[in-house]
Amino acid sequence: MAGLETQSAGLRVVQNGRPTSLLPNEDNKDAPYDDAIIHKTILVGDSGVGKTSLLVQFDQGKFQAGAFSATVGIGFTNKVVEVDGAKVKLQIWDTAGQERFRSITHAYYRDAHALLLLYDVTNKNSFDNIRAWLAEINEYAQEDVVIMLLGNKCDVAGERQLRREDGERLAKEYGVAFMETSAKTGMNVELAFMAVARDLKMKKTRKPNEPQFNVADYVDQEKSTSQCCSS
Repeated sequence: MAGLETQSAGLRVVQNGRPTSLLPNEDNKDAPYDDAIIHKTILVGDSGVGKTSLLVQFDQGKFQAGAFSATVGIGFTNKVVEVDGAKVKLQIWDTAGQERFRSITHAYYRDAHALLLLYDVTNKNSFDNIRAWLAEINEYAQEDVVIMLLGNKCDVAGERQLRREDGERLAKEYGVAFMETSAKTGMNVELAFMAVARDLKMKKTRKPNEPQFNVADYVDQEKSTSQCCSS
């Protein structure tokens, strides 16, 4: 069946089908950064954890309370950010978290450059499902894909079911970067995407004798410690 596209919340939505590969040419690691490269970045996690809100906050700098129904299929938007004077192009895909769309999501893992995996700090079940999401990522994604774990909705302190330490512990177990975010207030949203963009750029410009960029260390150095994200 041909891909079906509709418009929702400013994002182009693809309800079926598979995108063409966006993998850049990796023949020359020492070449200057090619700003024509499009980095496919995917938001994944259970339905209702705030993936669409997080994307809209990063893309448009606003939060629309109650404006989004559950994503149907796949939606994406393009965003260009600047890292050390270079323009890094992110094509950010917002995926449906419902089980019935999981097979569609699997197809998009294969040529992803980065994955932002979200859970809701007010919903323990969404956190408990993170291991299953990571298992899928391990099965379907590239070995060198950038992975970041995000505990979203950290502004809802009174309803919190998970401590920040819970996310930190799980991220350390799997060797991925972690931070808590709030799509509502914008807390750490830009940092999350900029850290991913910096990592993707460094993968293309690092010389063989240079140390690898560690996105987890970078996040630890840069992330905010405001009250909303306290344990």
